[in-house]
Amino acid sequence: MAKILIENNQVIVESEHDRSTYELGSPEAFHIISQLWLRSGWDNKYVYSFTWMGRPIIQLPEDLIRIQEIIYSIKPDVIIETGIAHGGSLIFYASLCKAMEKGRVIGVDIEIRSHNRKAIELHPLFPLITLIEGSSIDPLIVDKVKREVRPAEKVLVLLDSCHTKDHVLAELNAYAPLVTKDSYIIAMDGIMEQLVGAPRSQQDWSWNNPQNAAREFVERNPNFIFEEPQFLFNEGSISKRVTYWPLGFIKRVS
Repeated sequence: MAKILIENNQVIVESEHDRSTYELGSPEAFHIISQLWLRSGWDNKYVYSFTWMGRPIIQLPEDLIRIQEIIYSIKPDVIIETGIAHGGSLIFYASLCKAMEKGRVIGVDIEIRSHNRKAIELHPLFPLITLIEGSSIDPLIVDKVKREVRPAEKVLVLLDSCHTKDHVLAELNAYAPLVTKDSYIIAMDGIMEQLVGAPRSQQDWSWNNPQNAAREFVERNPNFIFEEPQFLFNEGSISKRVTYWPLGFIKRVS
């Protein structure tokens, strides 16, 4: 149980056998409050309240800023995203490509609903987007994506479709060969591991989640490592992300 005592500038965490107190302005207190905020945000469907250039984007704003930093640092020629939903993420990545004057986006989804497809195709940034409908782990679809990537292009991949361990692991194995050295394949929504017991969660999320897929993939593939994105600007005392994507950034190092 956590007690937040604002009047005393303290955060108190109590368990059956322990009691810890942190100054409200400490990084430890910020981490505790952030974890509570993430859980409350999940319960309230907070991430279902944003758009990007007119399209719903179901992502935590901090995750979008952090991935923007990665994309601007790498400047990939191709950004591949599995899982499209309303298309807001595709539009977000395409807007970064437009601003950088470099790159394009490939979106893959097992079903692109007609109203979402129409909205994406009518968007001013659609010329930078390729839509591919089908299961992201279907070998025919994987081959179709691979044919969209030209030799020597820099590639970054984001996995945001089905979040079961087996599916994410299959995606990691399928798309990792496309990732170029010093770029990333990102297993999104690993927060599932911490959400067991929350509304809309399942009991098997304790193991059946993207984090476990990522751990197994990195263990078996020595040319990839977990590497947290650096804070490219930081005048404060916080050094850990507030994120729905814990243990999600998998970097190709060789």
